[in-house]
Amino acid sequence: MNVRRLIPTTAVAGAVVLGLTALSACSTSDAADGGNGDKLKVTASFYPMQFLAERIGGEHVAVTSLTKPGVEPHDLELTPRQIGSISESDYVLYLKGIQPAVDDAIKQSGVKNTVDAATLTTLEDHGSEVSGHDHGHEEEAHEEEAHEEHAEGDGHNHGEEGGADPHIWLDPVKYAEVAKGVGKSLEKADPDHAADYKKNTEALVGELDKLNTAYETGLKNTATKTFITTHSAFGYLAERYGLTQQGIAGIDPEAEPSPARIQEIHTIAEKEKATTVFFETLASDRTAKTLAKDTGLKTGVLDPLEGITKKSQGADYIEVMESNLTALQKALGAK
Repeated sequence: MNVRRLIPTTAVAGAVVLGLTALSACSTSDAADGGNGDKLKVTASFYPMQFLAERIGGEHVAVTSLTKPGVEPHDLELTPRQIGSISESDYVLYLKGIQPAVDDAIKQSGVKNTVDAATLTTLEDHGSEVSGHDHGHEEEAHEEEAHEEHAEGDGHNHGEEGGADPHIWLDPVKYAEVAKGVGKSLEKADPDHAADYKKNTEALVGELDKLNTAYETGLKNTATKTFITTHSAFGYLAERYGLTQQGIAGIDPEAEPSPARIQEIHTIAEKEKATTVFFETLASDRTAKTLAKDTGLKTGVLDPLEGITKKSQGADYIEVMESNLTALQKALGAK
């Protein structure tokens, strides 16, 4: 059912070639001089997992990301070389439900240390409209049960097919939970450097706590609580900070909204005093611009952080999330 994106095949092919070059260069140098021989070989599925692996692993890991900058993670198709590189890894960090090709390859890889980030926090179902006011109690009530489910490799149908929303990294609190789990799993996988992994995890969790406080403070008093986005990736973020996400066309940022949905968004924007239609860096802004023109709204960028490119408003996860906060404050009329 992958009718998600309209990325030209040449672009994908180019990205795959670049990926192959990077991977082959990496594996050749490793084999030739043992450059990474004493480091833990870590494969990360896409940017939010790569960021955790690099920050927590520090100097003790050599991280390869399966998704190169600028490639939409949902569309990733793996080359035989990439599938081979997964099997040769000491440790694999991924998020089940975002990339079916990766999920399949990991299942068949036989790697002992594979960590699914979805098992390290609780996942929830989010529709195109997500309100944040009942979040706290509901999460507490379901937390223990969800952890048990995920520990057994849950049967949720993640992502765009109507199951649990996988975009947990866009909530700094959930991302910090994942970071703690990654830290513990790296300590087990590489006990010789456990003290460093622990220290690095604590430092990163501290940064994520600060980010959470900045969001809480920055979004407490706003003229409106509703934001409109082409990609319904921000359900956890909305829920955490008492906002309402209105997705134009659900999880797929390239899907064309129906005329009825456009009219509905127009009505919602007027009623809720929404000012801005957000689009993302890795997808076309055509839908957002069309809708903005039809409804008299502005456009802006809200980055779902699925990859970092030169167009990203920041060099890493923390910086881009800070840019997202500024964009939300502006759109929501923060006081």
